[in-house]
Amino acid sequence: MILINDNIEGIDLQESMGLLSEQRRDKVLAIKDIMAQKASVAAYILLCEGLRQEYGITGSPVFTYNSHGKPSLEGRSDIHFNFSHCKTAAICAVDNVEVGIDIETIRAYNRRLAQYTMNDDEFKRIESSPNPDIEFTRLWTMKEAVAKLSGTGLNDIKNLLTNFTGEIETVVETDKGYIYSFCRKKEV
Repeated sequence: MILINDNIEGIDLQESMGLLSEQRRDKVLAIKDIMAQKASVAAYILLCEGLRQEYGITGSPVFTYNSHGKPSLEGRSDIHFNFSHCKTAAICAVDNVEVGIDIETIRAYNRRLAQYTMNDDEFKRIESSPNPDIEFTRLWTMKEAVAKLSGTGLNDIKNLLTNFTGEIETVVETDKGYIYSFCRKKEV
């Protein structure tokens, strides 16, 4: 299940803080930027909604973290989730297998960043694209989603997609100004 909130500005922080676990509230309050706080709150609320819809869980989830900082639900190893946010939207995936999701605002193509983060084939694809801004962001969200699924970060960033054997889907929302990618491990 994928849930999206693309009205981050509409989040009422005062009202929403009561919906958060103490653990999440502390994390949100440590964020200095108001819009980033709203995005973080939105992502957590989406997770709560997904857990309610899919599993009937109505309480505020509490997280445990792996050594790389990937969160999981305390006491529920059967439920997997991941969330992300950008300047204008928050997104959350909830599933019964490991998942990764990333959402990014479409922004101006940076050739130097692409050379550093993309393998030769990906770089050529971006450079030959009629819209390199979109192609770079699309590939970047795919890499981030795969890295978040694994929970190990952006190690070997150039080969993340080459070595990935799961399922991946990307949605380009040019009218909304963002792109997101969702990936999941194949069920065995």
